Amino acid sequence: MNRHSIPIIRSQPQPPAAVDYRDQSQPFTRPEPVRPPAGAPNVLLVMLDDVGFGAASAFGGPCNTPTADRLAADGVRYNRFHTTALCSPTRAATLTGRNHHSVGFGVIAEQATAAPGYNGTRPDSAATVARILQGNGYATGAFGKMHQTPTWEISEAGPFDRWPTREGFDRFYGFLGAESDQFSPVLYRDFTVVEPPRSPEDGYHMSEDLVDNAIEWIESVTTMDPDKPWFCYLPFGACHAPLQVPDSYLGKYRGAFDHGWDRQREITLANQKRLGVVPPETELAPWAPGLPRWDELDADQQKVAARLMELYAAFLEHTDDQVGRLVDRLRDSGALDNTLVLYMLGDNGASAEGGMEGSFNYLAGLNGYRQTAAEVLERFDELGTPTSYPHHPASWAMALDTPYQWTKQAASHYGGTRNGLIAHWPETITDVGGLRSQWHHCVDITPTILAAAGIPVPDTVDGVPQQPMEGVALNYTFTDAEAADQHTTQYFEIYGNRGIYDNGWTAVTLHRAPWLMATSGLTLPTFDEDRWELYDTTVDWSQARDVAAEFPDKLAELQRKFLDEAARYQVLPLDDRTITRNAAPKDRPPHPLRGRTSITLYPHMNGLPEKAAPPFFNRSYVITATLDTRGERCEGVLASVGGRFGGLALYVVESKPVFCYNFSGGGRTFVRSDTELSADTRTVCVRFVYDGGGIGKGGTAILSVDDHEVARARIEATTRAIFSMNEQLDIGINRGSPVCDDITGRFAFTGRLHHVRVDLPGEDHPETAAERARAARAAH
Repeated sequence: MNRHSIPIIRSQPQPPAAVDYRDQSQPFTRPEPVRPPAGAPNVLLVMLDDVGFGAASAFGGPCNTPTADRLAADGVRYNRFHTTALCSPTRAATLTGRNHHSVGFGVIAEQATAAPGYNGTRPDSAATVARILQGNGYATGAFGKMHQTPTWEISEAGPFDRWPTREGFDRFYGFLGAESDQFSPVLYRDFTVVEPPRSPEDGYHMSEDLVDNAIEWIESVTTMDPDKPWFCYLPFGACHAPLQVPDSYLGKYRGAFDHGWDRQREITLANQKRLGVVPPETELAPWAPGLPRWDELDADQQKVAARLMELYAAFLEHTDDQVGRLVDRLRDSGALDNTLVLYMLGDNGASAEGGMEGSFNYLAGLNGYRQTAAEVLERFDELGTPTSYPHHPASWAMALDTPYQWTKQAASHYGGTRNGLIAHWPETITDVGGLRSQWHHCVDITPTILAAAGIPVPDTVDGVPQQPMEGVALNYTFTDAEAADQHTTQYFEIYGNRGIYDNGWTAVTLHRAPWLMATSGLTLPTFDEDRWELYDTTVDWSQARDVAAEFPDKLAELQRKFLDEAARYQVLPLDDRTITRNAAPKDRPPHPLRGRTSITLYPHMNGLPEKAAPPFFNRSYVITATLDTRGERCEGVLASVGGRFGGLALYVVESKPVFCYNFSGGGRTFVRSDTELSADTRTVCVRFVYDGGGIGKGGTAILSVDDHEVARARIEATTRAIFSMNEQLDIGINRGSPVCDDITGRFAFTGRLHHVRVDLPGEDHPETAAERARAARAAH
């Protein structure tokens, strides 16, 4: 069997055929399905989101992770494992075994440009591990966050080549994008939008739902084909904002973080030394300039900050508990012994994107609306519930990344790139409770899985020659704690923050602070002006002592090596743009409208994510619903985009049309008709006339029925760039959270809705495209 080419083509010799079947003396042989090599294990790859090295109790952190603790006690812990420092890039590298720029994911999918290293489009020459396993006879399923599908391809027209089920997964259940409301997500099953099985009021939480689906899929596969191994990829949306947890977890950490982030760093480091996950001589790395210390906060700010950290810890514990349900089911069924579990405690460092004081509605911050602790206190008791969309203050990220410097997005330093990894495989890993300190990277995960399965890296997949694998399998460490490192050089780059690791040395430069992602008018240094630091991590575990001045020749050598690696892996040209990265026409990603100024949408269609929907920001627009009341009283959604934390909706309640504008910065405006729709009503329309003169300005909303104005209202301010990262433009129904309380549940239109037409008269305000790109800062 030639496993170097997928699909595997098996020759099936057959005996000569008789003319009459009654004369066929030699039997034919039936084609046999492709099977993996004998003894190939099941594989469970778990990935958590925005979890720093110092967050989980398994690595000395303050958040209880009993499942991770248990797997580490029965397996091995890796304390020098690394990611790319950002979401889509880590996921792309993990699933392909190639560096993130090599497969077009130098940034998140929403910020794709035309540059090869940043185009957000995985090349066919870099097949995923799922496709390779699938081609070798594995069952493959993904359950959770998939942030590698180009946003412009998430529509009825596709193309679907880079949707999960065309990237090698037999089954997919989860969400496409950067983040999701945990209580009211927009979910896909394979290619179709589906409703969550329960409402938030009935106790729904997405992390629980994902594990339910993973368990059901595994049990279905093993019931029907007990000899077929499976690959289950379980990338949670947790612990990415919003920090939303079930009621039973809301009180778990009350008062646990009143001591603040500075003291927490000290506590965590002491725990890490006790566990042995850092050497005894490890120092706390320097504090990040620009972030406040705990004693600089007033009492209200401390109260809010402590509560938000309590929610983060509860969120992480709840997620780990869901992993535990799956692991327990595998143990009970007898499958765990020959299952390779790779538990990635984070896709990057902890997030510093919650603002200096934290936020009640994180999406407001993504639009540049600063939130204060005083505002959060007004709705303090709602934090963590379905009516909140919170995120912790940036300084907590430093504590969650203990003992390292910086945070998510900082590809330069280990605070952004070092994450805990646990490997558990009872049939192979016998050094239970062991610690592994070999240096590795997420690009090594695919080679590790293939080596465990005994499957070679294919030369061609679906007729396309494959790029060389750029990762190094870490299987050599499973049985030898003292084995010499095999991954000895690795570059890093995100948003111009860059670094290189080489045989114990790291040369790094922080170009842009993560919390300056959407700062307007920011002047950054040129790349030549960046100050480089040098660390010898063989004696300075946490990058605490910069020795650049002592070893200038070594620094220069590593700077040259970084450029060599950058040229080799499509990192060049360096690009430090964030909100303006794909604003210019030459960099702008494709869009389903392709220059059209109108589109007609139908209620039978899947919803459109904002990046594929008509843009409603900083401009005038017209939304016209063509309908039939059927001569009866009716109600329901006609068109809705966004949700509870920002959006707009045209709907009917008690037979009266309404337009609601939910301003992300706070407050709703309703335009209501006093008159019910008549039996012969044919159109309901809202026309928004934008004032112009800049971004986020106001305008007038005019509600009409059959071309006759029935109401109008002034909207003083509009959302600048983004309503949400996961809600959609829905026609005839509400999916996800509601724009306003008039809308409950699906709120499907009870009359007959023929279609909804969206018209975009005139041009965007000249600053609109750049400001709309601010939305992409959320998607990491």
